[in-house]
Amino acid sequence: MKKRDVTHSTAASARAFSRRLLLKTTATLGAAAVTAPWLVRDAFSSSGQLNFIGWAGYDFKPAFEAFHKKTGIKINFNEQPDQDAMAAQAKAGGSDTFDISEPTADRVRNWVEQGFIQPWHTAKINLDGVEPGIMNGSAAKQGEVDGKLYASPSVWGTEALMFNTDEIKLEYPQASLGDLWQDQYAGKVTLRAHSGLMAIGRWLEAEGKLPKPYDDSFKDEASMVANYDAILKKAIELKSHIAQWWKDENSAQGAFRTNGCVIGQCWDTSAQALQKEGLPVGYISPKEGAAAWLQEFVLFKKAKNVAQAEAWISWINSPEGSLAWAIAWSGNPVAKGGADAAPESQKKFLKAAFPGDALNKLWWWPEQTTWFVSKRNEYADRFMSA
Repeated sequence: MKKRDVTHSTAASARAFSRRLLLKTTATLGAAAVTAPWLVRDAFSSSGQLNFIGWAGYDFKPAFEAFHKKTGIKINFNEQPDQDAMAAQAKAGGSDTFDISEPTADRVRNWVEQGFIQPWHTAKINLDGVEPGIMNGSAAKQGEVDGKLYASPSVWGTEALMFNTDEIKLEYPQASLGDLWQDQYAGKVTLRAHSGLMAIGRWLEAEGKLPKPYDDSFKDEASMVANYDAILKKAIELKSHIAQWWKDENSAQGAFRTNGCVIGQCWDTSAQALQKEGLPVGYISPKEGAAAWLQEFVLFKKAKNVAQAEAWISWINSPEGSLAWAIAWSGNPVAKGGADAAPESQKKFLKAAFPGDALNKLWWWPEQTTWFVSKRNEYADRFMSA
């Protein structure tokens, strides 16, 4: 098994998360507020409303209510199953209706290319409140296009191995993406199609069975086709193992809760939600590295409530707002001081999911441009329909 190559910026960013942001309590929430004041008087002088199109399957109500209490601004939320659906709404004219959305960092350039979004006024959104390990990391840098900031970090998390602990025992660093395809789990696997192809690709790469480094797939179409033809061939061979495709939070949880799945590659948010219900669910990083995602807030080009959007981002970039949003997601906060005040249950989950050097092996989704998303969806459709 060859060790996965990572860029210096990605490795440095991952170390920053593991050592400062996640597992240490080095400062109190009050100290963070003193050292990084975030309350900008003008940003919170308005009331009104903010129209937000985002992800389905989460309880955002407490965060929205806390923001409303702080600012007087009401959030009107429209939920969608995934960011492809959000983009489809914007393409169909929805960007005229909504003010903000929350795609992952790897999709921001795609949204810029399609003309949906405009840059943030960086002096008005409290960027100094964001943890430097995130703001300066490779994932957040994807939100900068032509010297302008189109995206502000909101929450981050991972996609790794979720499993039924009554039936399966997985431990780091033995656990592998290849464990998804063990014969004893045939007919009990759940995947999201396009990230399932990613998992197979990174597994094949680690086994020395991929034509080119997997990350080359994001650089040019020829490299992508060479890799994804090999990935799809293997995926079709293994397709009988899949009991259910998941697309969003509800379907991922349902695969384990009611549909008999015992293993899958899923979001950490899904695992934490099921654990809170008392279900026997574990979550562990594979030795190839968990796939990491950074969510970001973007401002639609035709937004009508820009001042309110700036107030929302300023609040999210505070310890209070960042932690409220992370709790809603069961994800990880982006603001300085946010992780220090995180619930003990979340800290315990992170330590169990990412033991040893697992956080140093995070694999951040590279930027997904328009041509890549189109080809990726084509391969995913072929996988599901084979």
